[in-house]
Amino acid sequence: MFSARYVDTDLPRPRWRFTGTYRFSSRLQAGLEYNPAAGEVNPIGNFVLFTETATRPGVSLGTSSDRIGTPPGPRAYYATFAKGFPQLGIGPYVSVNYSEFERGLTFSFGVNVRLNDQWNLLPMNDGRRSHLLLTYTKENMSVSLMWIWLQRPGISVSFGF
Repeated sequence: MFSARYVDTDLPRPRWRFTGTYRFSSRLQAGLEYNPAAGEVNPIGNFVLFTETATRPGVSLGTSSDRIGTPPGPRAYYATFAKGFPQLGIGPYVSVNYSEFERGLTFSFGVNVRLNDQWNLLPMNDGRRSHLLLTYTKENMSVSLMWIWLQRPGISVSFGF
C-alpha cells in the first residue's frame, strides 16, 4: 500500500508524509515512512496480536513516527484495542502509546463511524489533541479529508496494489 498526506502547517514533520507498506501476512505489515520536509525516513510496522471476535476486541502492536506536530526524530510504539459493532455502524478503538517525545505514555482513542458503504467519519484524539477525518473508500483506494488539531486542513490519498 502507498499513501501520501499533506497538512497545511509550517511544521516540517507533518506537512508531507509518504508511506509504503507491504503486507507479509494477514497479521504482519511493515514498510517505510518518509517525511521530506523533515528529512526523515523511518520504519513503520504493525502486527495483529489477536484478531477480533464476536466477544473480544482485536489487539495490534506497532510503531511509527510520534504524534502529528512532534519534532523530527521521536518515535511512538503502541498497542491498539479495537472492536467493531457492524449493527451500529461504529468501530471504537483505544491505544496505549509510548511516546519518545514525551518519554512516557499517551492514550489515544476514537470511533470510526460508517456513514454508508463508501464514507466513514473518524473523530479521534491522539493523546493530546483532537482530529477529524472524513474518508471516501472505493476498491483499493481511499481519500481522507482531515481537520488536524481541529484547526488545520489536510488530505491523505492511499491505494493498494
